[in-house]
Amino acid sequence: MLNILWDFDGTLFDTYPAFTEVMYEVLNGEIAQEDILKQLKVSFSHAAKYFRLTNESILEFKEKDKSLSPARKKPFPFVEEVLKYAKINVIMTHKPREEVQFILDYFGWGHYFREIVAGDDGFPRKPDSTAYLYLHEKYSLDIAIGDRLLDIIPAKEAGLYTCLFQNHEKGADFYLDTYEDFFKIVKLNT
Repeated sequence: MLNILWDFDGTLFDTYPAFTEVMYEVLNGEIAQEDILKQLKVSFSHAAKYFRLTNESILEFKEKDKSLSPARKKPFPFVEEVLKYAKINVIMTHKPREEVQFILDYFGWGHYFREIVAGDDGFPRKPDSTAYLYLHEKYSLDIAIGDRLLDIIPAKEAGLYTCLFQNHEKGADFYLDTYEDFFKIVKLNT
């Protein structure tokens, strides 16, 4: 059994389709959704700069996103089996705690996580490794799973194995396109 550090958006929950739709609305349908998704996958702050969002537009995005039902931000298939398998699960995300908790509560998943470090907890943003080091020291983590290089750079600095989900950029120890394959990786490495 493993102690796992998880990213939230795009790793545990398939939130990017909803984010893309909201950004599409904020941009008045003037940018292709594929282009929006590509920029959002880097980070929201990157996309906001890339699309030259005003402070007003950023607030509009956040309000529209916050008003969406959690049902539009479903967990990825088979991820719950990985959560059940793990000895300890923790989350490190830039998302505000209230939003994380709202989605976890909606799906009844709060009990899977020993601790959550959220975007409003005062830790520096990724790729800074401060939050990862804090969680690793507290829980003796084995691996970090994320969907962007931004998620695994601090994990490497903290001495963790790394896994990129639905992303094959160079730099990770493991790659998964579906959590159904997680147990194949575990078997190969035990």
